[in-house]
Amino acid sequence: PNCSIIIPHYNGEDILYRCLSSIYRHTDSDNEVIVVDNNSSDNSIQMVKKDFPKTKIILNNKNIGYAGACNVGAKKSKNEYLIFLNNDTEVTQDWIEPLINKLQNNTVASVQPKIKNLIDTDYFDYAGASGGYIDIFGYPFCRGRVFNTIEKDQLQYESESNIFWASGTAFATKKEIFIESGMFDLKLFAHMEEIDYHWRTQMMGYRVMVCPKSVIYHEGGKTLSYQSSKKTYLNHRNNLIIFLSNHKLSVLLMLFIPRILLHLTSTLIDLISLRVSHSFSQIRALSWIIINPFYIIKKRQKNKKLQIKKYQLHGMIKKSIVFNYFLLQKRYFFDY
Repeated sequence: PNCSIIIPHYNGEDILYRCLSSIYRHTDSDNEVIVVDNNSSDNSIQMVKKDFPKTKIILNNKNIGYAGACNVGAKKSKNEYLIFLNNDTEVTQDWIEPLINKLQNNTVASVQPKIKNLIDTDYFDYAGASGGYIDIFGYPFCRGRVFNTIEKDQLQYESESNIFWASGTAFATKKEIFIESGMFDLKLFAHMEEIDYHWRTQMMGYRVMVCPKSVIYHEGGKTLSYQSSKKTYLNHRNNLIIFLSNHKLSVLLMLFIPRILLHLTSTLIDLISLRVSHSFSQIRALSWIIINPFYIIKKRQKNKKLQIKKYQLHGMIKKSIVFNYFLLQKRYFFDY
């Protein structure tokens, strides 16, 4: 079956050219390629029209983030299978078929390829590695990456398996499920919207998988730098949002106080480390949560309508990776 490859884009003509070149080099021409541009100020769109004329272009009149651009692309796509792909990626030969093969299982909502680093190609990439997991407090990690410890790919994570979340860097999903779930939450704008989406799909009774037979490479940090305090704000705010809106109420009440203490500890560490702007970003993130309780309540109500009576969360570990990583020095995925 053919699929629609959706690439959200905001500036970076060179990385988009590299991405599209790899797609047209390694992808069957029957697949639809869509670039959703968030009002770029460079020559990206002119380049696409000139060098990749088969590409469908959708122009937004403002930057609506990764979440918004993907939603627009999904609604205007023509195929039943979608692949969301970052603009700073390169795909490889035969990358689509393994993903789509897994998606044809009725119980599977999404499939992620193995994601390796484009600059240091022997290593996994920070954003997804070989499949996303999460701890009970909502902190994400991957097969091949725990916090800032990134493993060398020595084929140690080649098995296909259930995971908690598939990275927004690159994953395939079913359009029908994506629409039915409510798509990406626009409030999240960018970062962790894929975790939120895949938590919901598991509530709906579906599974999320990783298929390492499919490989892509990712540069990372090209739209928003890893050093950006805005990235810190979005990551911490959005992480609190998904923690508060997706957990069962009984679990949430039990974990709420220690989770907030973990957030405040991180804020203090950034302050002591003289990362003042990042510390302030974490304060802003918590403040946003405090002044937007009705958004959280409404999001929980929407989720409740999606939930089947009994659902299983694959890829969630019932321990704190913060405690294990920083205090017990468990730095690698196989420690968990």
